[in-house]
Amino acid sequence: MLHLMIQRLIVHFLKWKSRISVASIPLVGAFIIGLCLSLLFAACTANNDSNTTAVSVNNPTANKASVIRIGYQKSAILLKSKGLLEKRLQPEGVSVEWIEFPAGPQLLEAMNVGSIDFGNVGESPPIFAQAAGAAITYVAGISPSPAGSAILVPKDSAIKRVNDLKGKKIAFQKGSSAHYMLVQILEKYGLQYSDIEPTYLTPADARAAFVRGSIDAWAIWDPFYAAAEQSVNARKLIDGTGINKQGGYYLASQNFAAQQTEIIKAVLEEIQKLETWSTQNREEVAATLSPILGIDLETMRKSTNRRTFGITPITQELITLQQEVANKFYKLNLIPKQIDVREAMLTPEQYAAFSPKS
Repeated sequence: MLHLMIQRLIVHFLKWKSRISVASIPLVGAFIIGLCLSLLFAACTANNDSNTTAVSVNNPTANKASVIRIGYQKSAILLKSKGLLEKRLQPEGVSVEWIEFPAGPQLLEAMNVGSIDFGNVGESPPIFAQAAGAAITYVAGISPSPAGSAILVPKDSAIKRVNDLKGKKIAFQKGSSAHYMLVQILEKYGLQYSDIEPTYLTPADARAAFVRGSIDAWAIWDPFYAAAEQSVNARKLIDGTGINKQGGYYLASQNFAAQQTEIIKAVLEEIQKLETWSTQNREEVAATLSPILGIDLETMRKSTNRRTFGITPITQELITLQQEVANKFYKLNLIPKQIDVREAMLTPEQYAAFSPKS
């Protein structure tokens, strides 16, 4: 229980650190560290009087997880709302804990510190996480939905073409899929990353800046993209069609991926079933998500219809594409070192063990 308490403190700090002032971060961090040390001291004292026996890592039965902690973003809230994983895992004695994050980078930060076991993000967050030394493992790919991400400008903006972005302030979550989409779009139209003024903001903070008029453009994904079209007079400048070739990835912590193969396989099977059902029932998907996300039904239909549902195996093509992402961010000096994405990949035989039943 102690480690769960400490992990939850870290998760809350990671989720909210972008909302507090820079000056306050060291004080908050110091408070959390001090509290964690106090809890550890108390636990060590108590353990001196206990007869608890450590679980052997060589005993698969003893090592079977009793809970899977899943990090999710609003774009993946349908899986949580349906309760499918709970139904599938409950007979196995495994419960599901859901933790929401504003974007992929924060989700993988939490995974790195051991606060979640599993989650899905775009193609860019794993690159930044691996470059920072995170112990993560790619588990499955996500079908790309290129029309579901876009660069938005105010409806009355003088920005009419991509080239008009030169010298402009553009907001996006650093290390997100929107970040890489922006880089690709700029290059396609002959601009350099240095030609724009990047403004690193979470989706919620970027929306607020967009409404205030303190940024010129916003690179974002659904459902935030759909919500902006609905309520903040946003105009699509360009979307990811012809640009985005990857839809993202499901990842697990290295320890969880190594020790909980059967749980991950079951989770992926349920995700694939939901994705197949969603493809065939888009109207019901939109009707389910509309009240949950606070987006009107017509806008939710638009968002749902531009999404491609499905998960895909990790193939050599995906590995090559992901290495290109890593190379690009390193070339732009956005990650501190060159990385080999294969170091966070499994063998073909291991991936076969995760593959959902068709």
